[in-house]
Amino acid sequence: MRTLGGHPVSEGRFRHRGAELVYDDAGHGPLAVYAHGGFGSQANEERMGLFDWAPVLDAGRRLVRYDARAHGRSTGEPVATDYTYPSLADDLLALLDHLGATAPVDGIGASMGCGTLLHAALRAPERFSRLVLLIPPTAWATREAYARANRTAADTIERQGAQAWGAARTGRPRPAAVADVPELPPTPEERVVPSVLRGLALSDLHPPATIATLRHPTLILTWADDPGHPQATADTLAACLPDARLRVAHTRADVGTWGERIAEFLTRPPRPDMGASCR
Repeated sequence: MRTLGGHPVSEGRFRHRGAELVYDDAGHGPLAVYAHGGFGSQANEERMGLFDWAPVLDAGRRLVRYDARAHGRSTGEPVATDYTYPSLADDLLALLDHLGATAPVDGIGASMGCGTLLHAALRAPERFSRLVLLIPPTAWATREAYARANRTAADTIERQGAQAWGAARTGRPRPAAVADVPELPPTPEERVVPSVLRGLALSDLHPPATIATLRHPTLILTWADDPGHPQATADTLAACLPDARLRVAHTRADVGTWGERIAEFLTRPPRPDMGASCR
């Protein structure tokens, strides 16, 4: 039997909007659901050793981590609109339905998963109790350059194949906090990768004033010096959300504390309502 942080892991799957979505289920207690970043998977993240989930499980949480549509073990078709944040949020909410989650759950999302979670929380705020936003992606002023690059990459893959795109990505400067993390190839099939790129190019976070309506206690964890996950996004989210804490990692050791920080955050009593100001 597979384990995560010493806890047995079971695999589940369900069908939604023409795809089979696969998830890992570990631990016992209040439910927390995790959405990973674009082009990755749960297995890839474990090979990278990026996030330590043992403290969350040891703190008495049931943790469900799923592979996004077309990523990892989940299936998906080459339809760009399937990979926009609103569509991915629909998958996340369908997972909560499948799990029979009647009480609010803790939501955790990284990069693309962060965008997914914020869209889901704004659509159905009553379904979430706390939010953990890991490496928030490009948004607002920085999103258009990202979108242009994605559209160009999609065209390159269709003309020359995913290997050419991968070669262009290799050797780019990486944030010091993750410079030693192995780079792995994208998990979606090559026929789907251009659609994922175009779907993310169509996506953005809601305006800050809209995000400020969320009342959930929120923990924001990001790392420095990453153009794909600029600290400016995290700073704006921290300023707008009414009960937000922000931590910026500068070293791999800093990132190594994230599991403990998430566990502590999910188990501490919420602070009194502070009111959103989007300052």
